[in-house]
Amino acid sequence: MRLTTERSAPEGMIWGLQRRLLVLLMLPLGLAALVSVWLHYQSAGTAALQQDQELQRLVPLLVDSIVVTTPRRAPNDPVQDPFTSQGVLSQEQPGLALLLAPPVDEFLKAREGLAFYGIFNAQGTPLLGEAWLPTVLPATNNAEFLSVVEGGVTYRVVAQRSSSSAGDLIVMLADGSDVRQNWLQTVLLRVLLPNVVLLGLAALAVIWAVARALQPLIDLKQAVERRSPRDLSPIVTESVPAEVRPLVTSLNRLFSLVNTQTEAQRRFVADAAHQLRTPLAGLQAQVEAWAQAARGMATGELLPLRVDQVRRMRDATRRTSQLANQLLALSRADAVSVAAQPEQHVDLKELCETILAMFLDAAAERRIDLGLESQPAQMRGHAWLLRELLINLVDNAVRYTPLGGRVTLRCGQDAEHAPPLAWIEVEDDGPGIPCDEQERVLQRFYRVPGTVGEGNGLGLAIADEIARAHRTQLQLSVAAIGHGLRVRVAFRAVA
Repeated sequence: MRLTTERSAPEGMIWGLQRRLLVLLMLPLGLAALVSVWLHYQSAGTAALQQDQELQRLVPLLVDSIVVTTPRRAPNDPVQDPFTSQGVLSQEQPGLALLLAPPVDEFLKAREGLAFYGIFNAQGTPLLGEAWLPTVLPATNNAEFLSVVEGGVTYRVVAQRSSSSAGDLIVMLADGSDVRQNWLQTVLLRVLLPNVVLLGLAALAVIWAVARALQPLIDLKQAVERRSPRDLSPIVTESVPAEVRPLVTSLNRLFSLVNTQTEAQRRFVADAAHQLRTPLAGLQAQVEAWAQAARGMATGELLPLRVDQVRRMRDATRRTSQLANQLLALSRADAVSVAAQPEQHVDLKELCETILAMFLDAAAERRIDLGLESQPAQMRGHAWLLRELLINLVDNAVRYTPLGGRVTLRCGQDAEHAPPLAWIEVEDDGPGIPCDEQERVLQRFYRVPGTVGEGNGLGLAIADEIARAHRTQLQLSVAAIGHGLRVRVAFRAVA
């Protein structure tokens, strides 16, 4: 099933682009075809109007072409009908004849087989011309137009009642070259058919062009699919189309970030395993000693538990618990995971007061003067991370400050700075950190050589990681009294 899905992906991508391109091409071509049909229809209507005007113009000339003929006869011959039953002028009897005006003659000759005329008397009896023309009796002298189908041809016919030398007659002119009767055929052959052919060719061209144009993209997709999950090396961009190159560049950037994050996690796990091994080994040794003492008491041997063993076991347990808590805090301080969480309004003065209360007992046990100098300070950030930052800074200060020393926790707001800054700092009068070691102590699990006391080398690293998650960093310096350490963190203040 997975292979079927993978193979169908590029095909679906191709067909999606093909449909889009076909629609984008067919819409303007279809609109152009409709416009062409409309223009052609308008042109046919204009030509038909011109044809009607020409027929109406020729009717008076046809009337003027009618002449009356009087053939020779004896004085006592009876008067007979001058027309035959077919309406054709008899050569022996008086009647009508046509002496066509040049414009009418040219009109009939130019449309030979398609142009006809008819002369009728006032009652509609045909006198001259075609007998198949319809009997139309106009009530007025205005021209009347109609369409007549004869022999499969549609004729445009004009009929008009006119006065001539032969009396009141009805004159008709018929033209079978009406452009409107061939309009649909012309549209099909000259407009629709070429556009349909063009659309078909465009569809074939799009299918072929898209398949060829997307081949590098399909090759790229297959190359990415063949990669191992551990292979986060950059994709070569030389063979990638220019349109897709920004996407590949973004993917390479993402691969780099993921690779960096993976390396950091891998290093973190390795360091954590290394650091946990020592306290766990000590804790195991103490437990083994307790177990041996318990077995001795069960067999009647006197193996008393010494107080120093209990203390060492307690210290090992505390150190292991603290290390586990610090490792958890370091993992939670990961900037990638923090960025996905919303920030809150944080009152730094209230936060410092809470942290101070947490360390009063530990400071009193070491006879350390733990004080607070606070001013109102507001900022936006992650309160739970800032709390962890202060806990590590204060814990470090209390842990490494000699007995009877002094630790001061401060917070405030620098309104004169642009933009305004809200800051917190922890200052002690302990041994401090040499200037050449101040950058290295921010690394994980690093301790200054010769440092007295137990520690894991994670306190300042965790605090710095949290500061970077808030787009700032720790500032280490010598305390104001000339020795000791002052750690300061400044944030962008809010009203």
